[in-house]
Amino acid sequence: MGIRLYVKPRLKKPDMVVGWPGIGNVGIIAVDTLREQIQAEEFGEIEPWDFFYPRRVIIKAGLLEELEFPSNKFYYKRLERKDLIFFIGEEQPASGGRTYAEGGKAYQMANLVLDVAERFGCQRVYTSGAAVALIHHTVKSRVWAVTDREDLTDEAKRYKNIVLMSEIEGGGDQGSISGLNGLLLGVAKKRGFEAICLMGEIPDYLSLAPFPYPRASKSVLEVLTNILGIRMDFGVLDGMAARIEGIIDSVYEKFPQEIRERMDQRKSIAQAKAETITEEEEKWIKEHIDELFKKGRQGG
Repeated sequence: MGIRLYVKPRLKKPDMVVGWPGIGNVGIIAVDTLREQIQAEEFGEIEPWDFFYPRRVIIKAGLLEELEFPSNKFYYKRLERKDLIFFIGEEQPASGGRTYAEGGKAYQMANLVLDVAERFGCQRVYTSGAAVALIHHTVKSRVWAVTDREDLTDEAKRYKNIVLMSEIEGGGDQGSISGLNGLLLGVAKKRGFEAICLMGEIPDYLSLAPFPYPRASKSVLEVLTNILGIRMDFGVLDGMAARIEGIIDSVYEKFPQEIRERMDQRKSIAQAKAETITEEEEKWIKEHIDELFKKGRQGG
């Protein structure tokens, strides 16, 4: 059990970019899109045996051929300005029916990821996820930032479309990040890495939708590539966002009128002052979201 590296690339003070599935798959879509576009090469993995149950058992001619597990892979790319290492996990190690990682297995996974960062001399680690916010789905997602150092927070403030999580109205000076994105940030601080988590806003009424939210992934990627000095073609994300937004629009029209009217107010007022939905409206959305999105998907 542990880390298995196929090759040991020579890298010069790389940064590490990490992605796992989460709400709207905001973070993993951003990270994997960047990895794919710069053609990063796979060079290792975290073995899955102690973290996951197999997804399926493959049998041929009556014989067990292999067990298929969620992958947890490392990639690298040498670039002119900054070498990069990517870690992309297809699933977070969870227990007790929970969706997001916590407990001993999650802590162990976070440390294994950072073991590789340490081995190759990484100084900074980026994670990414979703920020559930009081926005409308036609509004550009902002990127909430959380860092583990004051000087890194000052740096983050300089980038366009970033807002510090501590500055969000109603949140006070405290907040939380669920799953491994938040845990990795804390473990990175403990081990002496610079670390920053970039979270793209997703509307609260879509946080349970069984679809990705690439509009937020694009916002995250715009910020991340700006920091890293990488030119990016956003055509793939734009196409994905257009397809998903068509489905969202068709589902949105099926919301009760009073919910739509409350949500539509968010189009014209400041995001920080957006009005939340009521408990009754939130309950209705939770009870109907899967059914509505299934119908929307079948319709186009």
